[in-house]
This record gives sequence, C-alpha cells and structure tokens, in this order.
Amino acid sequence: MARNETKYMESATVLSEELHFSRAARKQGISQPMLTKNIQDLEILIGGPLFVRNRKNVVLNDAGRAYVQQARLSLLYSERAVQAARSVMQGADVPLYVGRSPYTDPFLITTLRSIELPLFPRLKIELSSQYSFDLVHDLLAGALDLAIATEPQESPMLTKVKVAESPFYLAMAKRDELADYPSITLEMMAGRRWILFERRLHPPLYDSILHAAEQANVSPSKLQHVTAPEEAFPFVAEGSAVAFLVKAGALLMARNGVTIRPLAHPELRLRTYLVSRADNESKVASELVRTFMRKISDVSKYRQLHLPIPA
Repeated sequence: MARNETKYMESATVLSEELHFSRAARKQGISQPMLTKNIQDLEILIGGPLFVRNRKNVVLNDAGRAYVQQARLSLLYSERAVQAARSVMQGADVPLYVGRSPYTDPFLITTLRSIELPLFPRLKIELSSQYSFDLVHDLLAGALDLAIATEPQESPMLTKVKVAESPFYLAMAKRDELADYPSITLEMMAGRRWILFERRLHPPLYDSILHAAEQANVSPSKLQHVTAPEEAFPFVAEGSAVAFLVKAGALLMARNGVTIRPLAHPELRLRTYLVSRADNESKVASELVRTFMRKISDVSKYRQLHLPIPA
C-alpha cells in the first residue's frame, strides 16, 4: 500500500469520526492545513467529494461512507499484517480472532480449540462471545477473522459453511405431563406460558418461532422474555412456564427438577455456520477452516451431546 494512500485513508477515517477539521488534525497528529490537503488530494484522486462541508459542519456523503467503510478495513488488515510478521520474527503467538454465539454447541468450541496447524505452530485463537447479529457486524467491520454463528443474516460480502444443525429444545418441570413424551410438538404447547429469548438478540429466529406457531394455530397463554437461559430456570422449575432453548442452554437448564425435550417441528431447526468475509485471503484462517471442517465431517468424531432425554 503506497504511503499516500495510507495517509489519505487515515485522514478520511479520522475526519469521518470527528466531523471537525481541527479535532481530526489533532487526533491524527498533523496540522489542519495538511489534513485539508490530504482530503482535497483524495477527492481529486477519486474524482468527486466525499464530505459536505461549510463553515460550521462537516458531513459524510454516500461516497464518503462507502470509502471510509473500506478504508477502515484496509487500515485494519495492514496493521494486522505488520503484527503477524513481527510475531513470526519474534517467535510470538500468531493471533486469529474468532467470534462465537454464546449458545454455540460446546462440542464445536472444543473442536476449534483442539486444532493444531503444523504450518502455524504458534497459532493462538482469540475467542470472543456475541450474538449472531453482532458477530456479522464485526466480521464485516474487520474486527473478526471468523465467526461461529447461528442463522447469520445473508450478505454478498460473507461466505459461510454449515457446521451443525439441531432442533430447539423445551425445558419443563419433571412433574409436567409433557415430560412423559420423548419429544414435543407445538400443538402440545397450546395455552401454556412460553419463555422466549428477547427478540433483539436474533429477530429472524424469534419471528420464525411465532410464525410457526401461527401457522399451526397455536398460541401461548402468555409470553415471557429472557436474555439468558438461567433467567428462565426458576419459572420452569416451579412448573409455571416452558422455555424454548438451544442445545447449549438446554444443558444448563437440565438439573434440579427440570428436564429437556426436543421440539418436533421440521421448520424450526437451528443451523450453525462458520462465517468469514468473502475477501478474507488469510492463509491462517483458510487452513483453520479446512482443518476444522475435516474434524467435524468425521461422523465418528462428531457425536451428539447426550441430553437428559428418555429413550
């Protein structure tokens, strides 16, 4: 990357954050005339304005937003490239930033952590946990190299491969009559109090549950919302509600008088994907993905976790 291109990207990015020439110049550590010249030269290079400005205001236009979005990624990748090279020269760890949904099947995380890459013996996987929508945002922003996400939204800027599929699970008190069945249908849930995750955590997934219930002409007596499975436990344990859970949440709930059954509904399936940016050309990330997929494609190694469900 040419030095001029780098300084142009730095100036445009900082100005887009500050929207004020003097503050942006101070933040970048250059004079205001130099910042102004960088922006002017950049706009000449591109062939049009990126900012709308007058004596009081500086505002990004649509072209500016498009430029700054890609400029941030370029600067981030440039910085990471330098860090990776220095890590190799210094014999330090090579970091790979991976995000995961908090309700990802624990087996997938264990498998990911167990990977060793001969070509990158000092690979260090930096794991973080966020909800799927936030994971996709961070991937697109370049803050993550890879993500393990449940039902991520579609984007032409992403590539994804399915790594797991499972049903929803229902948590209920062991004394509940539903516990007599090996699996539960939506029709069997009619008129009961349902506990669901907050819609903002994954709107499409939330809507799919209510849509399936509507199609089946089934409705709860009351809807209650939680942000974590643990919040639902006391209501389920006392027998006043039934909670919709993913596998990881089901494992947490199955204790002290609470049991779990799978939801038997073909359209309500949870699909988990390994996701990356379509333009991610990292050799470390590519090798990790190939190794990870080889491991989980071996059916003998990928055994379903045992839940407390009667045969």
